[in-house]
Amino acid sequence: MAAGRRHGDLSRPENARALVETAAEELEGLDLVVYAAADGFAPKRVEDVTEADWDTSVDSIAKGSFFVAQAAAPHLRRSELALIVLIEDVAAYQPWPSFAPHCAAKAAQAMLTRVLARALAPEIRVCGVAPGSVAIDPGQEERRAAETILGRIGTPEDIAEAVLYLTRAPFVTGTSLVVDGGRLLR
Repeated sequence: MAAGRRHGDLSRPENARALVETAAEELEGLDLVVYAAADGFAPKRVEDVTEADWDTSVDSIAKGSFFVAQAAAPHLRRSELALIVLIEDVAAYQPWPSFAPHCAAKAAQAMLTRVLARALAPEIRVCGVAPGSVAIDPGQEERRAAETILGRIGTPEDIAEAVLYLTRAPFVTGTSLVVDGGRLLR
């Protein structure tokens, strides 16, 4: 089941619970939850960042991740797979001055991957996938490809393959798989 903005603000525990309950009912249980929501990815000088900018990023990324995981945990405990994957971002590991709230929120989410893995183990595994350049603006392909050591941008299929790998790796938890074409090595 794919969810989106139509399901409400997932940083609100009651909305996260409602979405998870709907999904668990429609799917007759939960095996895998992939949290990829994010908002507030807009370049701003540090001097121009507002409290609303912080709230937008932190709410959708960190709070949403937490409350969806919290709501999903009882359902996942009844599953053999029992996996939560948080779609992080290489921004969690790189300081991008024009994206301070986003970087900080993604760093918080990367820490939640580890915190939740410890808190929900051994019944539930929690992992992160940290994409590099995948969804890019048209015309930026060449510049973004040059940021990687593989010389190309990623595809949605690259990220899906990383998630699929985690579903088949029962001894992997509490870690983030960086899928960035070697961008962090630059």
